[in-house]
Amino acid sequence: MNEAQERSVLQEVLGASIKEQRRARRWGIFFKLLTFSYLFLILALLMGWLGKDADKATMKAHTAVVDLQGTIAAGGEVTSALITEGLRAAFEDKNTKAVILRANSPGGSPVQAGMMHDEIQRLKKLHPQIPFYVVIEDICASGCYYAAVTGQQIYADKASIVGSIGVLMDGFGFTGAMEKVGIERRLLTAGANKGFLDPFSPQSVEQKERALGMLDEIHQQFIGVVKAGRGKKLADNPDLFSGLVWSGETGVKLGLVDGLGSVESVARDIVKVDNIVDFTPQPTYADRLARQLGVAAATTLSTHLGLQIK
Repeated sequence: MNEAQERSVLQEVLGASIKEQRRARRWGIFFKLLTFSYLFLILALLMGWLGKDADKATMKAHTAVVDLQGTIAAGGEVTSALITEGLRAAFEDKNTKAVILRANSPGGSPVQAGMMHDEIQRLKKLHPQIPFYVVIEDICASGCYYAAVTGQQIYADKASIVGSIGVLMDGFGFTGAMEKVGIERRLLTAGANKGFLDPFSPQSVEQKERALGMLDEIHQQFIGVVKAGRGKKLADNPDLFSGLVWSGETGVKLGLVDGLGSVESVARDIVKVDNIVDFTPQPTYADRLARQLGVAAATTLSTHLGLQIK
C-alpha cells in the first residue's frame, strides 16, 4: 500500500470516527431533551400548571358541583377561601345551569363557616338565575350545616348525619396531676385575664362565666343563621338547637333537610341537567406545601382554645 492509499484509508477512518461522534452527540442531546421534557411534564402536573381548566372550557350545559369535604379550619383541608373559589368559578361559568355544594364535613371553625356562609349569600345575589342546592353525603354537622343553610333546598341520604347546632370550647385541666407530681406553675401576666382558661392554673369562676357567655353569643349567631336560612320549614322542637344530631330521614321531618337525594338525582330530577362538572379547586403541590408550612402560623384564639361550632 503506497502513501496515497494509506492517506485515503486514514481519511476514511477519521471521517467515519467523526460521523460516529456526531451521531452519538445528537443521540445524547436527544435523550437529554427527552429526559428534561419528561421531568418538566411531571413537575407541571405536580404544580397544577396543566389540565386545571382545560376540560371546563368546552363543556356544554351542566350542573356544577363543589365539594366541602373534611374539617373546616383556617390553614386546614377546608377553608372558606378554597370553597368560595370553586363556587365562584361554578357560578361564573356560562354553561352552569345550577350549582350543588356536596357537603361531607363534621364542622369546625365558626369563623371560616361564617365567612363561607356570607360569601355564598353574596354569590347567590350576584347570580339569581342560577339555583343553588346542598347535598349532604355522610355528615353535615355544626359548621358544615352553618354553610349548608344557604341552599335553596337541602338534600341528604336517609342515613346521613345532620345537625349539631351548638358551640363548644374544650380543653384539659392539669392542676391535680401537677400537685401529685410536685410541679409548680409559674405564670406571669400583664393583664388580669391574659392567662384566660390556662389549663395549668385553677379554673377561675369569672373566666368560666366569660367563656360561657362568649359561647352563648356564638350559639345565638348560629341559631339566627339557621332560622334565616330555613325559616318556617323548621319544626317546633326544643332539642333542635341543643347540639343533637339526627339522621337525614329525621332531618326531613324536623325541617333541617328538604328531601332525600344525591348529587346525581338532584342533577337529573331537579335541575334536569345530568351532565355534572366538578369545580372543586384541586390544590397544587406548592399549595399543599404552603398550607402545611402555614398551619402553625395560622393558629388563632379559636384553635388555641378548641372553639368549634358543634
